[in-house]
This record gives sequence, C-alpha cells and structure tokens, in this order.
Amino acid sequence: MADIHIERKHSLGLPEARKVAFQWAEMAEEKFDMECTYEEGATEDLVSFTRSGVSGELRVTPDLLELNAKLGFLLGAFKDKIEGEIVKNLDTLLAKKAPAAKKAAAKKKA
Repeated sequence: MADIHIERKHSLGLPEARKVAFQWAEMAEEKFDMECTYEEGATEDLVSFTRSGVSGELRVTPDLLELNAKLGFLLGAFKDKIEGEIVKNLDTLLAKKAPAAKKAAAKKKA
C-alpha cells in the first residue's frame, strides 16, 4: 500500500474552504468515480472518499486543507501521478478562491 499526504495552508476561513472542499469532492466523484461523504462540523469539516483501491479523507479547517489517502497495491504503482493530479486540482481550486478572500479581507479593513 502507498500513502499520500498533502497539506495546503490557506487564509480563506472555514466557509470559503468548505466551498473549495465541496468543489473538490464533486470533481473527485465525476472525474475519478469516487464516492464522497461530506460531514460539516463547527470548527472543521471532513470529506471521506473511497473507490476500489483508494480510500481517504480531506480535513477542512479555517486555515488548512489536509488530505490523507491510502492506495491499494495496483494503484500504488501510480502514486506519483495520482498525487500530482490531486495537488494540481487542490491548488487550482484554492487559487480561484484566493482573490475573492483577499477582496473580502480588504473590505473588512476599510
């Protein structure tokens, strides 16, 4: 078995990070045929995902997205490619949200 661990710090806050996580879960379901379960919490959320040969969780906090996944034997051979795709997807989603978060922060200061 191969393990994937990815952390992405952000300054979105929980409501905006939650939107990113929802988008990621939808993409995972559509593109990778994952079954995702989203659990909202008061201080953090948890997205559990699974499919044949893969299981894991995406923890969502006000300042961090943390993904842990376990790949089965067959998919373990593709760990680097799978990890690269996850990183690309998360970074793209976070980059789309970052400008909106900066504008909201600037309005609060004004």
